[in-house]
Order: sequence, then C-alpha cells, then structure tokens
Amino acid sequence: MPLLRIQHLQATFPGQPQPALQDISLDIDRGEWVALVGESGSGKSVTALSVLGLIPQARYPSGAILLERPSGGAAAGADPQVQAPTGAPPTLDLLHAAPDTLRHIRGREVSMIFQEPMTSLNPVFTCGFQIAETLRTHLGLTAREAKERAREALADVLLQDVLYDRYPHQLSGGQKQRVMIAMAICCRPALLIADEPTTALDVTVQQGIIQLLKNLQQKRNMGVLFITHDLELVRSVADRVLVMYRGRLLEEGPVPGVLDAPRHPYTKALLACRPGHTPKGQRLPVVEDFWREEGTAPPPMPPKTVPEPPKAKTIPLLRAEDLKVWFPGKNALFAKPHPPVKAVDGVSLTVHEGEILGLVGGSGSGKTTLGRALMRLVDPTGGKVFFRGEDLTVLGQRALRPYRRQAQIVFQDPYSALNPRMTIGRALGEVAGPGHVPGLLEQVRLPAAFAGRYPHECSGGQRQRAVIARALAVQPRFILFDESVSALDVSVQAQILNLIGDLKRELGFTAVFISHDPEVVRYLCDRVIAMKAGRIETD
Repeated sequence: MPLLRIQHLQATFPGQPQPALQDISLDIDRGEWVALVGESGSGKSVTALSVLGLIPQARYPSGAILLERPSGGAAAGADPQVQAPTGAPPTLDLLHAAPDTLRHIRGREVSMIFQEPMTSLNPVFTCGFQIAETLRTHLGLTAREAKERAREALADVLLQDVLYDRYPHQLSGGQKQRVMIAMAICCRPALLIADEPTTALDVTVQQGIIQLLKNLQQKRNMGVLFITHDLELVRSVADRVLVMYRGRLLEEGPVPGVLDAPRHPYTKALLACRPGHTPKGQRLPVVEDFWREEGTAPPPMPPKTVPEPPKAKTIPLLRAEDLKVWFPGKNALFAKPHPPVKAVDGVSLTVHEGEILGLVGGSGSGKTTLGRALMRLVDPTGGKVFFRGEDLTVLGQRALRPYRRQAQIVFQDPYSALNPRMTIGRALGEVAGPGHVPGLLEQVRLPAAFAGRYPHECSGGQRQRAVIARALAVQPRFILFDESVSALDVSVQAQILNLIGDLKRELGFTAVFISHDPEVVRYLCDRVIAMKAGRIETD
C-alpha cells in the first residue's frame, strides 16, 4: 500500500454544473516526489486541499483518499511522537474521517506549504512563536521544548537563529517561504503537500527553496505532492508527473518520459508555451494552437510571425542620474545606530522612446524600489529622475499630476490591484469614463460582458488583462510592468506576453519590464539591465 492513494475521486461544488474533479486516481510512495501540473483552474489545488479536508463546501459523490498511517510506532524517518493513536486502523479514508481525526492528521502526519506565505503567516506574532505554537498544538510539547525544537526547525531550513524573534513583514519573500517550510516539517510529517511554493520567487531564491525541500525530503523519507505550473522545475526535482486539465488527468508517468516525449497534445502545448522556446519576433504559441477540449486535436500550428518591432528611437524618454533610495536602519535606545539600507545606490540609466527595457535581479536587488522611484511612488534620497527632460525630483505632488497621466504601473498581483467591491467596468469607467469601457475591454481582448464581473469572478489572466486596460485608460507614454506575469501559469503567461507585444506595436508606448525570469525578459525586451545589491551589475 502506498503512503497516499487517491482512487476515482470526483468532486463537485454547489451551483457548478461541471465536476471540479473527475475520476482522479494517483499514488504517492514514501520518499517519492510526485508533481501535479496544469493551468489555473485545472483542479490541482482542489485535489491537494481535498486530501486534508480543507474544502467544506465540496461534495464527493464517489472515490476515496486512503492514507497509510503508522501503527504502534513512527513512520520511517518521522518523529517518534508522530504516530497514529492506539487502535487506529493502518489505512484511513480521509473523505470519511471524523473532524477530530483530521485535526490530528493535519500538520502532524500530512502537512502543507501554501503559495503565498504573507497571507499564511500571522502578522502579529513572531515567526518563532508560530513554529513553536505548531509544535505545542500537535505534539503537546512544553513551551521550553517547543521553543528549542522551533529553533532547530529554523536551522533545518538554513535560517539564522535571530529570525526567531522577527515578524513576517521583516523578512524577504524567500525567508518567509522558508519559515512556512519550517512550520510544515517541524512535526516531521510522512507526507508534504507543496502548493506552488516558489511561484512568485526569483530564480535564485526558487532554486534554493527547491534544493532545501529536496534535501529534507530525502533526509526524512517524506512523500511529496508538488503542485506547480513550471514544467522545467518539475524536470529537475520530481520522480513522476501528472498532467491535469479541467479536473481530469490527461497524462502521467516518469518525468523524462512525459516531458521529453509527451503523448497528449495538451502536454505538448504546455511545453511549447515557454518563452525560451520561441525566437524573438514570433508570437508565443498558446494551448488553443495545439489542442481543443472537445477532443479534436489538429496538428500543431506554427507560431504566427509578427513584424519585427521598429528600432528604438534615440530620444531619451526617461533618465535617472545617480539615483539613490536609502531606508533608515533600525535604531535601539542604547545601541549604536544601524547603517541605512541602500535599496538603490547610485543607479544611472536611460529608457529610450519606444523601447522595452528589462530589469532583472534577485530578491532584494532593488529592482522594484528602482521602478517605484522612477514613478515617484517613493521619494529618492539622492540623484535625479528626468521625464522628457523635466526633473521630477523637484516637483511636489500637485505638480506631479500631469506626469501621473503619462506614466502608469501594472502590479504583480492583479487581485490586490483591483477593488473587490467594484466591477471591472466600474473600475475602468472611474478612470476613462463609462463610454470608453467597451473599447478598453476590446483592446485587451476581453468580451464586453466582463464589464459586469467582479475581480473574484475572473481568472488570474483575466484580472491581469483588466489591470492592463486600466493602465491604458489614460493613454500613457510610459508603463512600468512590475513582475506582471510571474504568478501566472505558462499558457496564461504566453497570452499576456502576446498581448503586451501587440499593444506595444499598436500604441507605441515605452516600458520598463521588471522580472526574475530571464527567458521572459529575453523574449520581450529590447535591452536588459541586471541589478544586484542596489547597483547595476550589467547593462
């Protein structure tokens, strides 16, 4: 019997005509890393959350989720205190488990790492307290024992002991994700579920997190269910891969067999959507070019060739000279003041009219702070920013208003950028006027009916299109894209990159594109600047 066995699982939601999951079957053995891949809405997260009974509104007309539990002792590599209660059956169907049993299992025998650590960590408690609370709750340790084990958990994920007393907002994205991993593995569970744990992290941090998880998995012989949309990441870590689409499993097998010789057209489409496989000047292929859901599988269509964009003009639109953004260091009452944090330290750059400038770098390199300084969303400590020859650093907020109309920003998370109480049409009409809403929706390839939808009724790609439409509403000359495709799955990312390229050719705006994905930057941008520690490393 494998550690986890899902048999012919079907899941439905009230009011939804189509099942969320249809006849899902998969096995995970101890020490095995199984990847679950697919687009947004394919059912990956519903499958994972169903294992832990975290979707109370879901109904399961058929199927079983069987967990092999340790009996009379701990599982191989597990904590001796993590074992099934006396008399518990060796195999448990989690779909029919009592609430008290599920509470015993969650975090103790089966643990989960969520995608967004900032929303998973409690902002009012220190990171160490939250890990210790997990140990007290599941293992019944004393406060002293829990604190000691929590410090060991931080060491296991390669975090310094000083972070025990830090709050989540004081940590970088990579550090917060490591804290989430420490909370998930501190009770040494037999099965770890990782739901997109590295999606919004830069490549360097992502590699560190994945290698950390791999080492912990091998050391403790854990089974891992790894949910992602990054097929190249799957290639480097997983033993087996399962491909999902709209609640169904389309293909499964060992990683080399599926990724190197995919059989299903949908798998081929996911592999082809990556920007690294398409030369600059060609449209990125999307899933519909390869496969249609109703079963017709036309032969792969060659990507449509688009005309090469005109060479960027030599006229500078935006220019920074020796730009600095420093934040004050922490000061203690009787201690020596800490030096300032130099987020941007003496950066000079020029963005020419009509070009897309790529800005890359790891977490904490200063690329987002630089972008916000160019937009005057943060005040520079020193240096100058010129827009069409005018020094923006000497202008007050009222004098900056004309610039605000000419420069817009598209943020990473479209859900946070849109008012959840406003329909898409109202959000666009507030900026451009109700009469311009249909034209803006058409410009970003959204049907007119979307004007009546709220953000939560749209997919991630649709919300990002709405945010781009809002940026275009004032007809800007300059747009800052801040990690605008980093959290999207590969097929939706291809659609958004195609849209940005189309709009660039139609409207002729100038842009700075911030990203941690070198393939995306190489495909979209005319020039690339790399940052490290607040300075330009390469140009």
